[in-house]
Order: sequence, then structure tokens, then C-alpha cells
Amino acid sequence: MSDATLHSATQDPNDFAVQIADQIESFLVAVGEVAKGDEPDSAIPFLLLEVSQLMLAGGRLGAHEDIVPDERYEPDLGPEQDVDDLRENLARLLEPIDVYSEVFDPYEPRKAPVPARISDDLADVVADLRHGMAHYRAGRVTEALWWWQFSYFSNWGSTASATLRALHSLLAHVRLDQPLQELDGLDTDQSPMGDETLEFEAGEVMAEEIAGPLGLREANHADHR
Repeated sequence: MSDATLHSATQDPNDFAVQIADQIESFLVAVGEVAKGDEPDSAIPFLLLEVSQLMLAGGRLGAHEDIVPDERYEPDLGPEQDVDDLRENLARLLEPIDVYSEVFDPYEPRKAPVPARISDDLADVVADLRHGMAHYRAGRVTEALWWWQFSYFSNWGSTASATLRALHSLLAHVRLDQPLQELDGLDTDQSPMGDETLEFEAGEVMAEEIAGPLGLREANHADHR
């Protein structure tokens, strides 16, 4: 048994680090499974659940006092694991609804929304989390927690929360029988867009198109208030 495996196996399951690492590992495994495309019918609900649970881990890291690494400089982890295949597989799976509109900083006045991609967001979050997991598996627990906390504030926290809003909005539109308007006006290759870019032709809907293959079974909940 390696030192890292022994270290993990002998830690108290109630320990903060173990709980955070378990939540992050669960997310990494789940996103990898979704990206395989074997169960497209459950992709969106499953991603909503996993990102929600990840945000709980992020909230716990954010509420924790500043974590200080044991060493002044971060140990070399070697080559980073590539996420391009994951990104491309998710993009193919989510193609009808991959692009969404996001405002990066709600406290920056009059900031125009910009187009983003769920597949890009998830791949970026995975890259950040894998970096910390490499430290954790090597037995550098404090270094892992420091990285996860730092990158939560600097990148993956805001990215995951934006993704969560997009997934929530998507499910809400379908479950509340509020059809999605045509999304062709959104393109991540465009410059930041104004309100006029978000005005799509009424009546052009995509809900029926995506409900089946992505597990979004339309249901009329109009009478359930």
C-alpha cells in the first residue's frame, strides 16, 4: 500500500479534509461518467445534482479560515492531466443547450452578459479539482486544501455556480412547462452582447428537441402552485 493510500485509509472519516476530498472525488468520477454519454437521458439532472453537491464542498471551504500550506512553494506535480477529451465529449452530449448567457460579476455595474459553455465550465472545474486531488493523493493534505480553497475563490467557485444556474434554469424551463426560446443567438465566439442579442424570435422553441435525449421529460405543472 502506498504512503498516500495508507494516509487516506487511516484518516478519521469525520475529518474535514476527508469529507472535502470525498465530495470532490465523487464529482470528478460523476462528470467523467456523464461525459461517456452512456446515459444521455439522465445527463442534465445528474449534473445538476453533482454540481450542487460540489458547491456544498466549496461553501465549506469558503467559510473555513484561511488554509496555509506547509511549504512556501507548491511542490511540482508534473504534467497536468488533459481535460480536452472530457470537454469535447461533454460538448457533443450537451450540444443543443451547451451555450448559455452569464454575467461574471454581479457587483460590477451594468456589466453586459457574455456567452459561456457548460462543457467548458465543467472541464475547467475538473482541471482545478484534479490539481488539488494530486496533492491529496500524494499525502499533502494541507496543500490540497489550500489549493481547493484558493481556486474556489479565484476560479472554480464562480464557474461552478454559473454552471449550476444554467442547469437549474434549463430544468426549470422544462419542468414548469416554460419552453426555451431559440438559442441560436448565443455564440461563444461573439463579443459580449447587449440586450438586443438576447431577443429571440418568439415561438421558436427547443424544449421538445432536448427533453428526450437529455432526460428532460416535459410535464405540465401549471396546476401545481
